[in-house]
Amino acid sequence: MNLIQKYNVAAPRYTSYPTVPYWDENNFNLDSWKSLLKTSFQESNDQDGISIYIHLPFCEKLCTYCGCNKYITINHSVEEPYIQAVLNEWRLYLQVFEQKPRIREIHLGGGTPTFFSATNLQALLNGLCKDAILLPDASLSFEGHPNNTTEAQMQTLYNLGFRRMSLGIQDFDPKVQDIINRIQPFETVARVVNQARAIGYTSINFDLIYGLPLQTDASVKTTIDQVMLLRPDRISFYSYAHVPWVKGVGQRRYSEADLPKDEEKRALYELGKTLFASHGYTEIGMDHFALPGDELMTAYEAGKLHRNFMGYTVTHTSLLVGLGASAIGDNWYAYAQNEKNITAYQRLVNSGTFPIVRGHLLSREDLLIRKHIHALMCKFETSWNREDTQCDAIMEGLERLQELEKDGLVNVLPKKITVTPQGKPFIRNICMAFDARLWKQLPQTQIFSKAI
Repeated sequence: MNLIQKYNVAAPRYTSYPTVPYWDENNFNLDSWKSLLKTSFQESNDQDGISIYIHLPFCEKLCTYCGCNKYITINHSVEEPYIQAVLNEWRLYLQVFEQKPRIREIHLGGGTPTFFSATNLQALLNGLCKDAILLPDASLSFEGHPNNTTEAQMQTLYNLGFRRMSLGIQDFDPKVQDIINRIQPFETVARVVNQARAIGYTSINFDLIYGLPLQTDASVKTTIDQVMLLRPDRISFYSYAHVPWVKGVGQRRYSEADLPKDEEKRALYELGKTLFASHGYTEIGMDHFALPGDELMTAYEAGKLHRNFMGYTVTHTSLLVGLGASAIGDNWYAYAQNEKNITAYQRLVNSGTFPIVRGHLLSREDLLIRKHIHALMCKFETSWNREDTQCDAIMEGLERLQELEKDGLVNVLPKKITVTPQGKPFIRNICMAFDARLWKQLPQTQIFSKAI
């Protein structure tokens, strides 16, 4: 059995530890979360500041590959009531903080943030910053759909301090675009990129996906050749997660027969990785590549790369406030997720109630394992040379790593492990060795996408 067959098992992506299916919701309560939120704010605000993620869930069309929480509509009258609800939720946080927050990072995610008009995006950001301090070196970014990202939106956000944008490209092949219901010509993407650079954006990211239905070596190569004509500063090259039992009708438009098989799918990644390297991109963390000089690359080289529910970031804040329907917040000691249903979410916050419907209070062991998984994801190594970084779960994880070490994926040293170049594509499997909660209660059904 080759390594791809051996390790292509269901595995978490580890944007958090514990992963969401293993949150202990029975021991979570709003009062404890608010108390920990206040503690985290007091610890982090004066030193690092805080991060804010705002979930803007609306899309005009359903992209069939998408695993995000979204609401499909062409009715733009939903914009203003939703923004008002987000600002009402933010006021609930301000009441807990009791002093002006210092904002280090803002990310607008979706859905499609560029579903919202330039005017409404400005109202959202002005309302957010009115009772806060936006730090001069704050990192502000947004996700955009090339088909509805306008020059007016980009200029408005630039004027508010945004310098980074991420465009969902996925694939340029017409057949692939058709089956995933995301048709966006190269010329459309080029227009947005050229306008963004003319405005002054300093970092542009492209999201690409490998493993989509109907993809081939030739189509992926052609897509990357076209991407290189625009030369984004960084590239996210994600593995398609086929989870129709979770995402329903969208991913049932095609079947597994339309998808590249295990070895074929891995070959697509290796092809992309090789092509990126030939154009000067360096692999950073899981699924990410960047050009020299990009701030993500600089953070990686300095050992300061950070990972949270927003993915990889250059700022290391302990407190991430999640605003909007389905958004997840992280105060380092606890996680909390908002109501997913937009109507219910708006009703809760408009009545002065935190819209949190579930969460998890991290134990001491959770905190230790989280640090090790975070280090593996951001630095491809971790160590436990101090007593306060050790726990039984680490020793148990080392036993599970023995097989991966035999396969050349990790080097296990005294009180330290490093991921080999051959092991980087299997980083989810390596992190899984330390996932104490998963091993204590192995899932009886498939709740995660495949690792490869």
